[in-house]
Amino acid sequence: MYQRNIEQLKAHAVNWWPQEIVDGQSTTSIIPQLVASQDDFISILSLYKDHNPTNLFTLIETSGMPANLFLKHLCVILDYGGEPIQRLGREFDTIFDIDASSNKYLMHIFLDTQEIVYPFETLPVKSLNNAKLKLDGDNLQNPYKLNPLYKDMIMILMYGAFSSSSVHANLSACDMAARVGMKDVLDEYIKQRYIYVSKITGGAKANTSGQLLQKYVRKFISDNLGEDYSVVSNGKILLHTDSGDINSSFDIVIRKGSKIIGIEISFQVTTNSTIERKAASAHNRMVDMHNNGYQIAYIIDGAGNFQRRSAVSMICEYSDCTVAFSNEELSLLCNWAREALSD
Repeated sequence: MYQRNIEQLKAHAVNWWPQEIVDGQSTTSIIPQLVASQDDFISILSLYKDHNPTNLFTLIETSGMPANLFLKHLCVILDYGGEPIQRLGREFDTIFDIDASSNKYLMHIFLDTQEIVYPFETLPVKSLNNAKLKLDGDNLQNPYKLNPLYKDMIMILMYGAFSSSSVHANLSACDMAARVGMKDVLDEYIKQRYIYVSKITGGAKANTSGQLLQKYVRKFISDNLGEDYSVVSNGKILLHTDSGDINSSFDIVIRKGSKIIGIEISFQVTTNSTIERKAASAHNRMVDMHNNGYQIAYIIDGAGNFQRRSAVSMICEYSDCTVAFSNEELSLLCNWAREALSD
């Protein structure tokens, strides 16, 4: 009933990402939102031709595009993300000069025979990061209007490569100003960049779905078992082994008193080597868990996983309980957990 072979497990599998996971993933993925608004972004930059910052800010405001979305476009296209932004914030006062009379930091820009001096309105600020700029997944769903901080950051990403400070904090990547006013150039460059970005974020999308699934499983088990059980994500179990003590990591750890269950989760729609790695360690993990008086379970699903028959079969062999991903299957897992953790 609980220790199944691959055919028994496959008979209960859902195979494809459940709709609630797909819906949750789509709200956290920024790429669809950026692609949907890229024509508006290109339009703003196509109309901006004179390198007058005030005119750029006016175009952004009159377009109706949220300032955090405009800035996110720049960050993604120029590959200037969380780490460079934090570094910029930490090193800001060593990168740019300060004007003694106004006490404002300045960016000296040299482009197309023009020399532009931009006085920063707000920067530097403490703890400059994606969250402060409202650029992370949740915040990006909400529109934020142009303000002095956004103006400063937009100018850095537009002109940093053409400033006297370009050798610092990866500002040499901040060269969008070189393409403004040329719609054909912007079209080709930006759309090609998003093709590239979509490819490299494919793994991140799958990872996000996996995290959402793990969160769903933890909540389902916790709600089902009740307050007498501890259910944590990304938990560690101290195991005494012949080679010494180890802290073994599991996707979900259930505890009741001194009794413990470790649960591993794998849901792959397309085939990859993750399930092979879990299979390779399945025997030793079961031996170590049993030697310490604990038990181990697996949640295995996804069409890609079932293409790796030998790997899934091995996991089934070295698992105390193996279920697929559905509410009925998770309920079965909870029934087993009650029995395994009973006094």
